[in-house]
Amino acid sequence: MKYSLSLGTIFGIKVQIHWSFLILLGWIVMKNMRSGSGTEQTLWSVLFILTIFLCVTMHEFGHALAARKFGIKTKDITLLPIGGLARLESIPEKPKEELIVALAGPLVNVVIVAVIYPFVHFTMDIANVKQLESITSNNFIFNLMVINLWLAIFNLIPAFPMDGGRVLRALLAMKIQRHKATEIAVRIGQLAAVGFVILGFFSNPFLIFIGLFIIMGAQAELEMTKSGYMLKGIILKDVVMKNYESIDENETIETAVNKLLNGQSKNFLVTKNQQPIGTLSRDEIIAALQTSGNKLSILSAMNKDLIAFDANQSIDAIYQAMVTSKNQFATVYENKILIGTVDLENILEYLMVKNAQTK
Repeated sequence: MKYSLSLGTIFGIKVQIHWSFLILLGWIVMKNMRSGSGTEQTLWSVLFILTIFLCVTMHEFGHALAARKFGIKTKDITLLPIGGLARLESIPEKPKEELIVALAGPLVNVVIVAVIYPFVHFTMDIANVKQLESITSNNFIFNLMVINLWLAIFNLIPAFPMDGGRVLRALLAMKIQRHKATEIAVRIGQLAAVGFVILGFFSNPFLIFIGLFIIMGAQAELEMTKSGYMLKGIILKDVVMKNYESIDENETIETAVNKLLNGQSKNFLVTKNQQPIGTLSRDEIIAALQTSGNKLSILSAMNKDLIAFDANQSIDAIYQAMVTSKNQFATVYENKILIGTVDLENILEYLMVKNAQTK
């Protein structure tokens, strides 16, 4: 994800934090200062937020490590002010596997609650706790337990893109087709989201944001699942673009701009001695112009993460991989011979044509 700072790699998974997370910490410090809180209480509040996001990270690792059991890799885990995001290479299509992966995250929070509870029981009298807004050494552990319990329950609300939506789909998919199960789960989730929005107008405005997030995330999941269903049984050879633009690594961005303006291509295959070594997209061309000007070499601006697919691969799996990939332009080979390229736009156009033909 853009504008994220890497925190390192754990279990082979890159962990990063989005820059907007700093705004959250700054807001907490400012709120404590305005309320007249002392330095000690401010530090406890900051430490509390950092600890919560440590728990969120553990939640995401629950998903990632469960997915790894089924051969699915996790690209990275990013911490945002609204929570964490584990980018899996794909979602398990077998209902039982998806159920396990979806439940793994909330289960981590339940385990944290179970670990914390004995310390809460012996360090404070829960019945006498009346003020929880101000974080101190006296209520830190109790608040942490409550937050983790809330995280587990909230994430199990049956609404995409939260874990509960995936749990509901997995259970439904044990009885009906996956795309039908997705549609039912999405509609239930969107109905709940409308409730969040309405409730937000009368109580906490943050619920409006959550409701809109669920509505948009659920719709995106539905469209992606339907697209994958329509592409089943189709191989990449049926979609490959045999006419594509290439550009030599020694050319400059000026040459790429001319190709961009004088043709229909938005993605270019970068070659060395007529062999593909990378790709260059419209966005990468614009970024290079803004930062280095039109004399920058193609070699310096290109995406070196060259993706290659076999022409006989199923296109539904490729579609899902490209939707979640940073590089949405790839080469296609048959018997180790380059026969063309494929990009996400090309697949989406194929879907539109196929959808029109079936109506």
